Amino acid sequence: MTSQQLEERSQPLEARVAALEAELAQLKQVLSGLLQKPTPWWSKVAGSFENDPTFDAATRFGQDWRKTAD
Repeated sequence: MTSQQLEERSQPLEARVAALEAELAQLKQVLSGLLQKPTPWWSKVAGSFENDPTFDAATRFGQDWRKTAD
């Protein structure tokens, strides 16, 4: 097989590899957006009852109840 014949046969392969590389790059971009971890739900609500007298009273009520349950 001559070098010219080899070059002619490799051109379709090179085009297919280039198309696959472009598609892979696109898939990586899509996946990078999907794989980012969202903020956990508890992080969004943490501290929302800070300095809330009603919550503090409910906490004390729960503590008192657990003490008497023993």
